[in-house]
Amino acid sequence: MDFFDRTGKMAVGSRLRMLTDRITADAASVYRMYGVDIRPKWFPVFYELMDGEPKSIRQIALRIGHSHPSVSTIVKEMTKRGLVRVARDGEDGRRSMVRLCPKGKAMAGTLMRQCADVGAAIERLSRQASHDLWEAIGEWEALLEARSLLDRVRDEKRARECAAVRIVPYDPSYQPWFRSLNEAWITARWQLEPEDLRVLDHPQREILDRGGAVFVALRDDEPVGVCALLPPHDPAGGWELAKLAVSPDAQGCGVGRRLCEAVIDRAVALGAPRIFLESNRRLEPALGLYRRLGFRELAACRPAYARGDIRMVLELSGGGSGREARALRQEQELSTF
Repeated sequence: MDFFDRTGKMAVGSRLRMLTDRITADAASVYRMYGVDIRPKWFPVFYELMDGEPKSIRQIALRIGHSHPSVSTIVKEMTKRGLVRVARDGEDGRRSMVRLCPKGKAMAGTLMRQCADVGAAIERLSRQASHDLWEAIGEWEALLEARSLLDRVRDEKRARECAAVRIVPYDPSYQPWFRSLNEAWITARWQLEPEDLRVLDHPQREILDRGGAVFVALRDDEPVGVCALLPPHDPAGGWELAKLAVSPDAQGCGVGRRLCEAVIDRAVALGAPRIFLESNRRLEPALGLYRRLGFRELAACRPAYARGDIRMVLELSGGGSGREARALRQEQELSTF
């Protein structure tokens, strides 16, 4: 079909519905051919009652994999047709039991012969096909039971969005996001401090004009993450990785790592021998990222922020190239395992 050739597998639901509609239409004709007065959708319930044992609607629903309301509706329709009878359970008056009426029992023998012929026809059809549809359906059911199609589509959506993220240098137009992204994560646990405001409100003056750098992660041209390389406050001081913030809906895409790597590469290009950072021990995901990048904890911590309780350092290869710095970080990461 041209439509499915154009849409591909994303139209699997529509194609399966068309196949189901075709089989259901044939099934209705088959029932008429055998003189079996039931509708195709009744078959699972009828089949469960053919052993002669009365069953509750709940029992039937569990055995055929239908919902309780669905089975209840089918039983009502079959009752009107005179095929089943519903009566209170003798042992538990709160429970209704369903069993075949004489008309239904008389029809059961014919239905068994019909089932044998249908089964043989399906088996012959399967042998003509290159793939076993019955086995494939079972595999799909098991796979979708383990992880739904919704979850799988959500994964693909996230993977596509993650792949679309790109890291770009700071532009003055990004200042509102530089502040808002940082403000969001800081105020979730703490308060903005004067040192925060000095840098977040004036990144051009406090960072860029002093030789530092800010990098921005864009997804569909919208900032979803930021990170800065702060220059030393005095000749004896060190460069600092700071103001790392990633939007919650972009977390899990490696955005934080890519931003940190951009900052580290810039520090290497500037000849920085090492980079410091200040964080808090409650931020375990961030600390894990820093350790994987090669940062190690320093014993002494003189925090610039009230929330700071850990200071870390990454020793660079005395400047060198970005490639050398990455190799050094990889060696440091491996040594942590």
